This record gives sequence, C-alpha cells and structure tokens, in this order.
Amino acid sequence: MRQNIILLSFGLLGLAACKKYLGKAPDSRASLNTPEQVSQLLGTAYPQGSYMAFCESMSDNMEDKGIGTIWNDNLDPFFFQTVRDDQQDSPENYWNACYTAIASANLALQTCANAADTADYSAQKGEALVARAYAHFMLVTFFSKVYDASTAATDPGIPYQTTPETTVFNTYDRKTVQYVYDMIEKDLLQGLPLIKDANYTVPHYHFTKAAANAFAARFYLFKKDYAKVITYANNALPATNFTDYLRPWNTVYRVLTYKELWARYERASENANLLLAESGSLWGRYYYSTRYGMGAHIKNEVVNVTPVTGGQWACYYQLYTLGDQNYMIPKINEYFVSLSVNASIGDPYVMCPLLTTEEVLFNRAEANVYLNNTAAAISDLNGYASTRIIDYDPSANAITQAKLSSYYGTGSLQSDLINCILDFKRTEYVQEGMRWLDILRYHIPVTHTTTDGQTMTLSGDDLRRVFAIPEAAVAAGVTQNPR
Repeated sequence: MRQNIILLSFGLLGLAACKKYLGKAPDSRASLNTPEQVSQLLGTAYPQGSYMAFCESMSDNMEDKGIGTIWNDNLDPFFFQTVRDDQQDSPENYWNACYTAIASANLALQTCANAADTADYSAQKGEALVARAYAHFMLVTFFSKVYDASTAATDPGIPYQTTPETTVFNTYDRKTVQYVYDMIEKDLLQGLPLIKDANYTVPHYHFTKAAANAFAARFYLFKKDYAKVITYANNALPATNFTDYLRPWNTVYRVLTYKELWARYERASENANLLLAESGSLWGRYYYSTRYGMGAHIKNEVVNVTPVTGGQWACYYQLYTLGDQNYMIPKINEYFVSLSVNASIGDPYVMCPLLTTEEVLFNRAEANVYLNNTAAAISDLNGYASTRIIDYDPSANAITQAKLSSYYGTGSLQSDLINCILDFKRTEYVQEGMRWLDILRYHIPVTHTTTDGQTMTLSGDDLRRVFAIPEAAVAAGVTQNPR
C-alpha cells in the first residue's frame, strides 16, 4: 500500500492508511528501556533508500545507448521529468526513507531525554543527532535549491522534524534553506562530540567519529565555510599514510575478478567506506544495462581519459562490457534479503557507501584551493593519483602547476585545480550518483541527446534541478517546487 503520510513517529510507520490518533504502542520497538535498545533502534536512523539511480540518471554521466532496459527511475530523470514511480530508487521513496530515518532518530532522542540517567545515553544521543542532521541535509540538497548565502533566507527548505509525531495527519511548512542549514549545524555540532566508536559492533554502519567528521566536511563545503572543511576533514583522515585508507585501485583492486570486486567495494571492512547503509534497490541490477547509461561516448570521456597525470586510470582495467555498450565498473552489487526466516525469496538490496575517505580528501583539496593553499591541494591530489594510476611513477605522473595550466588552460591555478578535482571525482564516483552533488554546487549544465536527435539541456539554474515534492507531502501542506 502506498504511504499516505510523510512525517511519522517510528511506531506509526506501519500505519500509513490509518486515520486516527495513535492509541497504543504498535510494537515492542516503541518501548525502549536501555541504552542498548536505543542503539538497536538507531540502526534504522539511516535512510534505507537509494539516491544513486535518479541522481546518476540526471547527470552528465548518461547517454542514450539506443537499446537497453527501460526503467522509469532511469528514463524520467534522463529526460529531466518528474519521476512517475514512488517505489524503490525514486525520489519519493528517498524522501520517505529519509523521514523514516528521522523518525527513528527522534524517538531515540526522546528516549534519551526521558531516561532516569541521561548520561548513560550520551553516545546514543550523539548518534541520533548526527543521523537526524544527515537525513535532513540530504533532503534539503535534493528537494530545495542548493545553498546560496545570498538567497538561503528566502529559498524554501524542507520540514525539519525534531520530535516524534503523535498523529497520523498533520500539516507542515518548509521554512527556509537557511533555517534547515542552521538546524543541521546545531544537531551536528551538538551530536558529534558525544559519539563513541566503542559502542558499535560494526562501526561502518553507524556514525563513527570519522564518519561524522566526514559528513561535517561535506556540510561545510556546501556552505562554503572552507576553514571548517579543513578542520573536519583532518579529523576524519589519519594524519599520516592517508593513502592506506583510499581504495587500492592500482594494486589490490587491479587483479580482482568482477565478483571479487563486487564483494569488496561495499564491504564494511574496506578502509575507504566510512559509512554504509543498506537500501532496497534495483540499481545493482540495472545500472549497466539501462538504455540511458554509460555508453561508449561517456566511457571514453570519463574512464578512458586521465586528466593532467598522463597516466591511465586503474578502473579502466576493471571495466566490463555486457552486450552492446553496457559498460560496468563492478561496484554496486545486488543481494536479496529474505521476506521471512523460512522464505526462499526476498527483496533486492544494495549496500550504499554514503561517506568515503576519497570524498573527504577531495573536500579538503577543494577547500585548500579556495583558501589559496594550492600546494596542499596538489599534494592531496597526488596522493590520490598514486592509488589510481596504473604503474604510477611520481616523476612522470605527478600533478604540477605547469601540467594543470597546460591541460586546462584557464589562466588561473585556482580554476585549473577545481576543474581537476571535479574531473577526478566524476571518474571516482561514476555510476554511484555522486556527480549530481557537484552539478548542483557548481551549477553545471547538463545536456542529454537521444539517438533520434532530440536534445534536452538542463541549464545551471533550471528549476528542474530541484526534485518534485511528493504528492502526499504536498497534501500535508508542503509547498510544491515549481518545475
């Protein structure tokens, strides 16, 4: 049954069609009496929905291959249209998944606040606050205009929920992007110092100190507070030998089979994965076989060409072709979660890397560029390249100011470096949807062309860059985005 409400307490999540006040606790999860029980609840405080399909499909990493699987969560974004479906991999599904996660965080925070000894729940409170901040940040990123200090005080935001809901139907207002950012920052700064890594059995599924600092670095990059980006990025990365925490593309990954790489890329024991979340998704099944995807042209532009270094991307050697123009880098691996203990069937899931050490490194490099610490930015990019270029040779492949100027020719070292960072990130995250975040931040135009010659361009300020608010949320009073 389609969900009819948008913002719910954890106990109300299974009562979407109900039209009355909550009369009793619907299940045992609403009765939380120990820090350990709150910790278990917080396992659901992370969005169990994926943005990869609709974000990648909107980006400049896609082309019309002429043939392939037709799938609305890929087709509609490619044509810059509102996604007609509301199930897994759709923007509406992601909206619901974020607010479901927020509801869990709010219930956890309520329990922490009402405990007899609140000090015993400080670590759980910290995780809940940061998780709530993260889900709201992703919502405001996709469903509002990108943060701009000059307009954020008037740009419509998204509802920022801080308490569990007690009614099925309610009305909500969006307030502003600035308000949402202020609330995110408040939660983040209050929660981060409280996090205790020792509380986690599998740390990579929770906000550890490193993951929370990585999120903070992303948040302040969007806010363009570059000094804070440096601070939090440094807290997320080891002070020395940080390359040991990057994906070993030109060594270990280079010789893996595609099945072995699939198994390793999203693994919790992989140093690069700072935060992982399980998501119901078909992206692992379709990301290489959809009609609109990485064909020969995009493959040549993104994976074949290595900017500045003069070397060859290691990921090129892990590029697989399945049929005509179906290019795949083995990253997104589908698996099934059984419908019940004794069931022989289940639902398709993927494990999503939400925060990685590579992103932290890129964010630090970008912040250093804007702070005129260009030597530090070049050093980070060279560290990254040393793990990505086949047979890397510092004397031949090192990134230098002269090479940057020769390759990009903008006449500005700052612009050359930003272009290099964006190009490196485009390759690093191809088929993962992360390119969309940079397209938003830099107002990068996107042009999609069909095989019959139809051309569609999404300009840097096109209203369609902001995803449509779900109909159920509009019915609850959230103003629709113009598109």
